[in-house]
Amino acid sequence: MACPLASHGQSSCASQLGPEEFSNENKKCEFSCFLMLIFSVLNFRRAHTLTVLFILTCALGYVTLLEETPQDTAYNTKRGIVASILVFLCFGVTQAKDGPFSRPHPAYWRFWLCVSVVYELFLIFILFQTVQDGRQFMKYIDPHLGVPLPERDYGGNCLIYDPGNETDPFHNIWDKLDGFVPAHFFGWYLKTLMIRDWWMCMIISVMFEFLEYSLEHQLPNFSECWWDHWIMDVILCNGLGIYCGMKTLSWLSLKTYKWQGLWNIPTYKGKMKRIVFQFTPYSWVKFEWKPASSLRRWLAVCGIIFVFLLAELNTFYLKFVLWMPPEHYLVLLRLVFFVNVGGVAMREIYDFMDDPKFHKKLGQQAWLVAAITATEFLIVVKYDPYTLTLSLPFYITQCWILGIILVLTWTAWRFFIRDITLRYKEIRRQKQEHRHEKDKCLSNGDGHSALADTGLTGTRGAREGLVHSPTLILPNS
Repeated sequence: MACPLASHGQSSCASQLGPEEFSNENKKCEFSCFLMLIFSVLNFRRAHTLTVLFILTCALGYVTLLEETPQDTAYNTKRGIVASILVFLCFGVTQAKDGPFSRPHPAYWRFWLCVSVVYELFLIFILFQTVQDGRQFMKYIDPHLGVPLPERDYGGNCLIYDPGNETDPFHNIWDKLDGFVPAHFFGWYLKTLMIRDWWMCMIISVMFEFLEYSLEHQLPNFSECWWDHWIMDVILCNGLGIYCGMKTLSWLSLKTYKWQGLWNIPTYKGKMKRIVFQFTPYSWVKFEWKPASSLRRWLAVCGIIFVFLLAELNTFYLKFVLWMPPEHYLVLLRLVFFVNVGGVAMREIYDFMDDPKFHKKLGQQAWLVAAITATEFLIVVKYDPYTLTLSLPFYITQCWILGIILVLTWTAWRFFIRDITLRYKEIRRQKQEHRHEKDKCLSNGDGHSALADTGLTGTRGAREGLVHSPTLILPNS
């Protein structure tokens, strides 16, 4: 089949271009037609419910009729669970309700919504097991799990320059430069794209370092050097990730969102650019959290920060209680999961806060993220209550009590005492203005008042004279 775009204007192109250039242009045009043909066959925007149902039924029929069932109970159990999850994902991708995002495709976000349900069900299953059974159950996922692993201690020698090591005096720095450094940077870059606010990102970043200081007596890997906390984490990894994220947000807010169909773009370069831009937002919404504007928004922002910090802590505590090494692929998959569902959850929370009349209930993805975070914390509480109940050092307790008192004091002043004071001042000012206007009217109307009083007195005297006069002259009838 000849490419319609290649045949269009072929004679004019052949007259203006050489044979080799014309051949390259013809290949690009044919490739563009190939891309458009794929998009047309797949019908990119449709859900393909009947197609998915037919393929799923054929696959189940093949397993049932043509494949011999193995006699391994453990293998059949694993395969049955995986097949059940896949069937649920197929149903959810084609039938679930769309969320606020539509790029690169609504089915992509429906898929992660269904993965959220599966992950929450898995967490609930782990929550209802005994501690020993829950840890041993992880062996069904990976046979290398279920074994206690020592946590790496990031503390110890905190000298930036170690004169005692003549071979490499900066070995302490190189020891800290592991795979978690780019993970920190990339993680905070994506968190900035989710939150879309510099202040909230910095507060969460600094607060988590304070949490690491406070909980290093519970988890050994929270014990880090001071320069690891504030220079490598807050300034370099987190700070640089937040800076790059804010620059990306600035570019996205200034970008012109005017989309054109792939068929309507004439050039090969334009088509490729349009395909790449399919992975950018369809439109842009700037998040304006305004936490000090009302008590409701202030409590909501505090709740978002709390859930973010709790989800961060769950990463470390789940590894600790389920005996998973930090570099295990399940840890990475959990982070990838939160990266994909966190952006949708934050958008749903912002819409619920910003326009509660239109968005009357919390979004489905935000609801699931909150439930997952709470369930993860409950697993940590059940599986290792001893570690969580280790008392904080006295000076750490004092610092947290002081911080909580300052936050509560500011909240009471900003939303109660300040409002009452401003209302009282406004009422007092209105009374003073009313009294001043009344006095001004009285001072400007003295002469008029005196004339009115004089006229009133004269009239009254005339009436009295008429009454007391001995001779009353009446008009003629």
